[in-house]
Amino acid sequence: MPSLLSKLAEEIHALDPRRFEGRVTGLSGALVEVTGPVEALALGARVTIFGHTTARGEIVGFRGDRALIAPYDSIEAIRPGARVVLEGASPMARPSHTWLGRVIDCFGNPVDGEGPLPQGIKPTPVRAPPPSAHDRSRVGGRLDVGVRALNIFAALCRGQRMGVFAGSGVGKSVLMSMLARGANADVIVIGLVGERGREVKEFIEDTLGEEGRRRSVVVVATSDESAARRRLAPHMACAVAEHFRDEGLDVLLLIDSVTRFAMAQREIGLSVGEPPTTKGYTPSVFAELPKLLERAGPGREGELGSITALFTVLVDGDDHNEPIADAVRGILDGHIVMERAIAERGRYPAINVLKSISRLMPMCHTAEENKLVARAREALSLYGEMEELIRIGAYKAGADPQVDEAIRVRPAVERVLTQIRDEQSSIEEGFAMLAEALQ
Repeated sequence: MPSLLSKLAEEIHALDPRRFEGRVTGLSGALVEVTGPVEALALGARVTIFGHTTARGEIVGFRGDRALIAPYDSIEAIRPGARVVLEGASPMARPSHTWLGRVIDCFGNPVDGEGPLPQGIKPTPVRAPPPSAHDRSRVGGRLDVGVRALNIFAALCRGQRMGVFAGSGVGKSVLMSMLARGANADVIVIGLVGERGREVKEFIEDTLGEEGRRRSVVVVATSDESAARRRLAPHMACAVAEHFRDEGLDVLLLIDSVTRFAMAQREIGLSVGEPPTTKGYTPSVFAELPKLLERAGPGREGELGSITALFTVLVDGDDHNEPIADAVRGILDGHIVMERAIAERGRYPAINVLKSISRLMPMCHTAEENKLVARAREALSLYGEMEELIRIGAYKAGADPQVDEAIRVRPAVERVLTQIRDEQSSIEEGFAMLAEALQ
């Protein structure tokens, strides 16, 4: 009872005794122009537009004395002069442990048809600023993610942030499901941004499975939803992850994909009137990316919780140097590269371990493990350099002992890197297999 009363007291205290209203004055592209009291027009404030239908939105810019509203809902029936209630507050969420196993939208509302979602006591800003760099603790120990290729060649520490770079159809979603089921984390938070509506249920029921879903919270904003929702969804996923981190838990945050978040921000930025830069991306896209990515990481100094995050990047035309991939790679603590050529020859997960880098890798492994990784990398690199000559028969056995060794161990190393979706492998098991392959 005291907790319920304190929750009600907080909600009453948060109520604004004033009510501000405005009017719709026009439509500019995908944005609604609204006029109203100046003190209520604040960037990021929420509004509700009343007409034949009700539509929610967010103030994303100004044109003279008019506010530009990015709608969350359909605005097809909105008319000039429609009444607008200016709420003047950024979105808030109240996550709790009862959210585990549930699927929610960008506002924290349930979309899985399993009834109401119990709310927590403490309100959390959906778009909270990242913790101060000086207040944060350092990254923790090694995190077992259950995927051999990552555990060995691109190991993660607790609180580290990595990018998964891949084209469409290379296996990002399957890799995410393997991480959700096999990672040694307390809670998994998954953000599906701009996902195909048909694939959401398949991902939750088949790819993620019952085992992965029990300790997961899934935030969904499908491709048919408005740009404002697609921009808000990854921030909601971060807010949920921060709640569990502040509870002292180790959280694995998986967001698919940062590229679609950037596309949503580009859509809004172009509507507001920002100048397009490389490939049409506006300056605000590159300003918003670090605000999102920096929210993941270790907790504050002296606190136990952490957020280990993997952000997928959908590389356009398999170009790993396109603007979003380049910007994200410079912010994160490493990158995992998935290649179509590897997937085409049937090796999954299709991770190119030679191009994948974890910036915390040396401190993740023991000296003996680092020696095994170096030997395996050298063998794979040598084979890659000589592959064409080997395939056409131009290389003769005995010409170079190191190349001979690389040819001998490559099939066994490839078997180590191959892992089916339902298979889980610990760090110790992976290194035991690698040591046997290099004998």
